[in-house]
Amino acid sequence: MEKRINLSEKGKNAITALLGITGYVKKSGIEKQLLELIDFRVSQINGCAYCLDMHAKELRALGETEQRIYGLSAWRESVYYSERERAALEWAEAVTHAHMTDEAYDIAKAQFSDEDLVDLTLGITTINAWNRMNLAFPKTAGTYKVGMFG
Repeated sequence: MEKRINLSEKGKNAITALLGITGYVKKSGIEKQLLELIDFRVSQINGCAYCLDMHAKELRALGETEQRIYGLSAWRESVYYSERERAALEWAEAVTHAHMTDEAYDIAKAQFSDEDLVDLTLGITTINAWNRMNLAFPKTAGTYKVGMFG
C-alpha cells in the first residue's frame, strides 16, 4: 500500500474540530470510565487498533480490571457490567451499526437523562469518527501514552 496522508501534519484543522467535540463530551455528565468503555467497545466493532490500544491504556489508568476490558466484546453474557453500562453499550452498538431500535432507545432512556443521552450519542458518534480517521490515515498501534491527548 502506498503511504497515506499524515493526519497529524495535514489534518490539523480536522483534528482540532474533533478534539473540540471530544473535550465537550469529556466535560459532560457521563462518567469518564463509562466513556472509555464505550470508546473501547466501538473501537472493537470498527477494528481500530490504535484506538483499542489507547482506550485500553486509559481504562487501566482509571483502575479498570483486565477481566472487564477483555470481556467487553461479550458484555451481554458477562455479569460484571452495571445496568447503566449495559444500557450505554447497547446504545453504542445500535448507533455504531446505524440500527437504533425503539428497544435500544428505551433501554438507554431508562438509564440516562435526555441531556446525558444526547451527550452519550455525541460521544459514540465522535469515537466512530476518530476510528474512521485513524483507519483511513493509520497511526502505529502501541505508540499511545496515557493522557497524551489531554
